[in-house]
Amino acid sequence: MNNLGERLYKLRKNIKLSQEEVAEKLNVTRQTVSKWETDQSMPDLDKVAPLCELYGITPNELFIELKDKEISKNAESHGDLEDERFKTGKKAKGIAISVGLFFLSVVWIMIAIPVMNMNPIVASSIFLLICGIATGIIIYVCIRYKKVKTPEETDMDKLRNQISHIVAIIVTIIYLIISFKTMAWHLTWIIWVLFGLFEEILKLIFMLRSSKDEK
Repeated sequence: MNNLGERLYKLRKNIKLSQEEVAEKLNVTRQTVSKWETDQSMPDLDKVAPLCELYGITPNELFIELKDKEISKNAESHGDLEDERFKTGKKAKGIAISVGLFFLSVVWIMIAIPVMNMNPIVASSIFLLICGIATGIIIYVCIRYKKVKTPEETDMDKLRNQISHIVAIIVTIIYLIISFKTMAWHLTWIIWVLFGLFEEILKLIFMLRSSKDEK
């Protein structure tokens, strides 16, 4: 049972009495008994003892059991909140690591060939490997620590997507202008790696903001 009124209703039904019969035995009106059972009011102190005697229970059994159930319910709710915070923290750490790996991949491709004189095929393979690991981490944490979103979080996701779409259009224009002017298509694709970094940083910012609001 979740509240006192439902418990009183069940106790009355267990001894097969009507509200009128309970009211007559306790010298109150039927409306008073009805209000007790619908949580519109609570029994007066002078009615608790005769009420418990009528139902064959002690005041402790009436109120303490109810309190224990409420504590249990609150503890369960608190546990769910802590679990959501744990998931958010893990997801944020995973995305932060992925962002770091994407940055590392960009730095690597910028120095591996021109500075370290590494074979372009080997350098590119290592670059793609790092990007693959970063992408795999993102996919894993998003699936493993997926959470049910509140309406507020859904609105934040819509805002983040709108920002991403606007930036994607701007990046596309910049990419085409630079590529056509320089004809360095083999290098300008790095712009999309930088856009990917921006996307992940944006997700991380919104996630950390959501986590802060929960606290």
